[in-house]
Amino acid sequence: MMLAAQFKNRFLLQPGLPPQSELLPIEQATHVKQSAVLVPIIDYGDRLSVLFTQRCWHLTHHPGQISFPGGKLEHAETPAAAALRETEEEIGVTANRIQLLGQLGSHHTLTGFQISPWVGLLPAGTPIIADPAEVSAVFEVPLTFFLDPRNCHELWLPLRGQARQLHFMPFENKLIWGATAAIMAQLLQHIR
Repeated sequence: MMLAAQFKNRFLLQPGLPPQSELLPIEQATHVKQSAVLVPIIDYGDRLSVLFTQRCWHLTHHPGQISFPGGKLEHAETPAAAALRETEEEIGVTANRIQLLGQLGSHHTLTGFQISPWVGLLPAGTPIIADPAEVSAVFEVPLTFFLDPRNCHELWLPLRGQARQLHFMPFENKLIWGATAAIMAQLLQHIR
């Protein structure tokens, strides 16, 4: 079992956190859509859970998929600010309720997005109010579930002329896969 203090220490003491310059706005590239997500970790004191959203089916991008709160950067917005703004818009959690711990490495998708994942701790009991226009469900998965390697799977697939690694993590009746699972795998590697 991992408690919040252990999680923070493992996260903060690992190499690879971005320099302060990463907190500045990312220049918008014309061919890459810059986006940011928050990986929300809920601190229950005696255990940690990871909070996920399920996107609405009517959305243009990634309908119905399991994701973290997030979206595209607005003009001159930092990745951290975008992750916090999108979290408030999608699930109603304000920035003052989130303790940002740091950023994981960017994840590039085949659909042309560069995702900057930020990890943040939320206190237990934080009110969650999902925006029904974007989020069809919100659910939690115990962090211990992901720490068991039997629950994290990967395979290599030929996509667009090259081999791509696909992560997937089935949990109850949900399938966490794609960019969300790749970000989770990166987080797990970072804290192990």
